Amino acid sequence: MINVTLDVMMAKRKISLGELAERIGITQANLSILKTGKAKAIRFSTLEALCRELNCQPGDIIKFDEEESK
Repeated sequence: MINVTLDVMMAKRKISLGELAERIGITQANLSILKTGKAKAIRFSTLEALCRELNCQPGDIIKFDEEESK
C-alpha cells in the first residue's frame, strides 16, 4: 500500500495547506485530497513542486508499506 505522509512533512516545515497550495500552484482541495491519501495518482510536476517547496525527496512524502499491501 502506498501511504502519503505529506502532512508530516508539512508539519516539520511549519507550512499550511493554503500556503503550500498557493506556492505550488494547485487548489487547496486537490492538495487536501493528496494529503489525506485519497488521491489515485500524482503528476510528476506536482511531486517535483512539493519536493522543491518542502526541500525534501519524494520518499519523504510517499511511502510503500509492504505489510499493508498483503
